[in-house]
Amino acid sequence: MTVPDAILCLWFDREVHGGAAAAARFYAGLFPHSFVGKADDAPSDYPDGKAGDELTVAFTVLGFPCIGLNGGPAFRHTEAFSFQVATDSQEQTDRYWNALVADGGAESNCGWCKDKWGISWQITPRVLTTAMASADPGVRERAFQAMMTMRKIDIAAIEAAVAGTGAPA
Repeated sequence: MTVPDAILCLWFDREVHGGAAAAARFYAGLFPHSFVGKADDAPSDYPDGKAGDELTVAFTVLGFPCIGLNGGPAFRHTEAFSFQVATDSQEQTDRYWNALVADGGAESNCGWCKDKWGISWQITPRVLTTAMASADPGVRERAFQAMMTMRKIDIAAIEAAVAGTGAPA
């Protein structure tokens, strides 16, 4: 087995929504370039589990190699770490957003949300990223101000702000 040079380790509590394996299956079913790999059991007892409990699961999310560790309730996820997912359409934005916040997830501001395991996600349409990188400070300001009023990003509203026409009809 080849071990990647870098891998994201995400801590889960196996008692919460099925832990690492359930999260890996959910991500693999939602995002392209995602899949679930090998799961390994604990070789002996550990602070939050026993020998034979599923301890880790390898998975890939949007091409990022990850390992889910069922470490127990000691640590929680925070917004200090998030996956930023670029989208090309409102339909794609809505699909990802709605799936992530469903069944115990939570909406936040400016395109941020959490899934039911507490992992933070930024669902970011490319039109917003492009506007924020514009050489025109007016475009950047209008896009930023529009984004600041949103939870899930509304592409038509960002496009209207970029064009300087205000809210779409």
